[in-house]
Amino acid sequence: QVQLVESGGGLVQAGGSLRLSCAASGRAVNTYSMGWFRQAPGKEREFVAAKRWTDAITAYVESDYADSVKGRFTVSRDNAKNMVYLQMRSVKPEDTAVYYCAADRSWPLRMSIGSWGQGTQVTVSS
Repeated sequence: QVQLVESGGGLVQAGGSLRLSCAASGRAVNTYSMGWFRQAPGKEREFVAAKRWTDAITAYVESDYADSVKGRFTVSRDNAKNMVYLQMRSVKPEDTAVYYCAADRSWPLRMSIGSWGQGTQVTVSS
């Protein structure tokens, strides 16, 4: 398993932008899929976006997004720094939630997540 620490949450106006960061530590971090989930008050935790581990042959890194954030959010990872990012643009009040960094060796990154961060609050004001 890896250890995850998020940062970058805060208060942002609707239509604005925010970038979340997640620092990972542990062995072979680049062999894990990494991504983001969120949980709004009174709702279940839901998938937001993820990046698969780098393909050893093609160096291609597959991305996956929830329909609700496609075209607005971008997930990226820097394997040299063991970091994963979530760039949020054109945010909406319904994006308000606690955002969690997640890592696992499975793909797609949906269930049976092996590692979670502590979460960072994102609040979008209207």
